[in-house]
Amino acid sequence: MKWLQIVQIIIAILLMVSILLQNRESGLSGVFGGGGSVYRTKRGAEKFLFTATIVLAIIFVLIPFSELFLNK
Repeated sequence: MKWLQIVQIIIAILLMVSILLQNRESGLSGVFGGGGSVYRTKRGAEKFLFTATIVLAIIFVLIPFSELFLNK
């Protein structure tokens, strides 16, 4: 199935972009090396990016399994 391979390549690129766009220790506290222990909730675009990364990772893993069942 050629189209499944193309879809998997597109999802892999989207997954890489979504991982690279996530900021870790952003803000002024990250500059001075502190403030990493404060609990904060994800809001807005950060929450969307987080859930999109999880969904893309699950789809990325499920595509090869679907190829196994479709080739039989």
